[in-house]
Amino acid sequence: MELDDLDRLAADAFRGLIVRKDLVRQFRGQFPVPTYVVEFMLGRYCATTDEKEIAEGLDVVRGQLSQRTVRAGEDELIKSRARETGAARVIDIITARLDAKSDSYLATLPSLRLTDVRLPDESVRENERMLTGGFYAEIDLGYDATIAQEKGGRPFHVNAIRPIQLSTRGILDRINEGRAKMTTAQWKDFLLRSVGLEPERMTARARDISIVRMVPFVERNFNMVELGPRGTGKSHLFQQISPYAHLVSGGKATVARMFVNMANGQRGLVCQYDVVCFDEVSGVSFDQKDGVNIMKGYMESGEFSRGRESIRADGSIVLVGNFDVDVQQQQRVGHLLGPLPPEMRNDTAFMDRIHAYLPGWDIPKVSRELFTDHFGLVSDVLAEAFTRLRDGSRAGVLMGRVHFGGALSGRDQNAVSKTVSGLLKLIYPDANTSIPDEDLEWAVRLALEVRRRVKEQQKRIGSAEFRNTQFSYSLGPDGVEHFVATPELQSADSIGGDPLPAGQVWALSPGGQDEAASLYRIEVTEGPGGGVRILNQSPPAAFRESIKIAEQNLYGRARELVGDRNPREHEFAIQLRSFDAGKSGADLGVPVLSALCSALVNRPLKGGMAVIGGLNLGGSIETVHNPLDLVELAIEKGAASVLMPVSCRRALVDLSDEAAARVQIVFYLDPADALRKALHDG
Repeated sequence: MELDDLDRLAADAFRGLIVRKDLVRQFRGQFPVPTYVVEFMLGRYCATTDEKEIAEGLDVVRGQLSQRTVRAGEDELIKSRARETGAARVIDIITARLDAKSDSYLATLPSLRLTDVRLPDESVRENERMLTGGFYAEIDLGYDATIAQEKGGRPFHVNAIRPIQLSTRGILDRINEGRAKMTTAQWKDFLLRSVGLEPERMTARARDISIVRMVPFVERNFNMVELGPRGTGKSHLFQQISPYAHLVSGGKATVARMFVNMANGQRGLVCQYDVVCFDEVSGVSFDQKDGVNIMKGYMESGEFSRGRESIRADGSIVLVGNFDVDVQQQQRVGHLLGPLPPEMRNDTAFMDRIHAYLPGWDIPKVSRELFTDHFGLVSDVLAEAFTRLRDGSRAGVLMGRVHFGGALSGRDQNAVSKTVSGLLKLIYPDANTSIPDEDLEWAVRLALEVRRRVKEQQKRIGSAEFRNTQFSYSLGPDGVEHFVATPELQSADSIGGDPLPAGQVWALSPGGQDEAASLYRIEVTEGPGGGVRILNQSPPAAFRESIKIAEQNLYGRARELVGDRNPREHEFAIQLRSFDAGKSGADLGVPVLSALCSALVNRPLKGGMAVIGGLNLGGSIETVHNPLDLVELAIEKGAASVLMPVSCRRALVDLSDEAAARVQIVFYLDPADALRKALHDG
């Protein structure tokens, strides 16, 4: 492998904390341990760019893993060595339980098929995670032949435990120092390489979603869902990268194991791990009827009850699962949370507690090309940094800088704030670093999208309280309002429900003798100067005429339309986009005038609205000869409302009941009335 600039920068910034990720793959499948255990060993002996030292370190790692891991069928051999020599060192997952009969702790070592290994009390007190799921460790196993001869004797005992952990408590300071030497783009790429992915082979969209996947590791009580096609590595991050995450495979989930054992008060997984991930979530069910309600309460408040006692935990909940069909088909047959278990999939209250819904369909399927050969942080170092970042919140950065639109409820704002906080922790681990506007906006847009995806599914189920899903934000006290959509709801030739940016409008042209009614999008930008410039090459004559008339009406009726702004001091650039067979852009005077005014006052028009109407130089509205056709086309294109001249009212008496129920008709008297009714209220 040839080192690139980022490798050399990382080697300087994180000396002793990095490992070449292609080395990890050399051991994949050879030893019965997860990736972070192999990286722990590689980080100890191969954290260098010197090829000779790496080769020597690989030999040491291979030798230790060969000697200390237990392959299938070798368990009796290891136990025999412990008997003959009195001790053996193994790498295994260790769990513990309290044996009430002997008032002592007993360890289980699954690779050796031992369930009654004696364990010192202090080892359990220092490593409580042994009691809930366990963890990988280097274990010095002893054997006492004298005890073996006693009736019911337990000859195996643990002499020492060293959890698989390379990092130290000061690791976050080292990470902050190294991060300061990188740009934001370099750090994002390095972060992806640290979890084994090669950013150069991913789209910008896939890179962003992969970073959002990491948020549950750094944000307390973060609830996330990821559904999508099989084979996209949804559970890999939670199973292989961090010892602070626990994967629950599809099947029965007990309340005692997840939350608290009512019999002995033992705390469950959400108390012991940073992240609890439910894999194959469609097959998950609880052993008690109120299991989902307990989980719902925990996802809301981070608390659950044991009798009269209220217990607080900060473990994040992640639900991952698969679609049996593609995303478009899933939207046609139901909603995008359909793969959840029956007791969750149509529960809008449960959905409301989900902070982020990741679009798993935007992540490429796992392949050899997707894995990186370059340097990244040792998984254990990354995991330790993640767990340290869980302290505190970065949501305070939003105060005074970002203002959310009225469509966001209190829960929506809380969810978005948590996601933004997590994303900022990931790209700026040092809490004292100032966040540039472009990075803050990047985080806000992603956070709004993954929360809106939840809201859209609630809306599909039919709850009226979730009807308004037009999430928006503005940056700074005088910022422009921007709307954030979920890409899977968008189609290039359909009218979405979200407002377009200021200066853009959906327009319907009535066509003419040789041209059918057609959908257009008019896009206007303004700047200093004067006049109107058409960006289309060889614009059609009818459209040039519509622009000329709209421009004269804007100049002549400026005070009525845009107040004290002087349109003659602004230059307008205008472009016409056609989405149907029609290309002439005939009779679009009112839509063009609306777009010019929208750009000048910097306010968007209402979302889901199509505007109809031709103008003449005197400001009168032209007659529309086919209003029924235009309304039916608007419905076909997904419009929620149609703004058209009041003179069309009588012609619409023949509009079918079905069509009338699917679209709102808004009538206007003149251009100023049309603009007032078209502008977004936000």
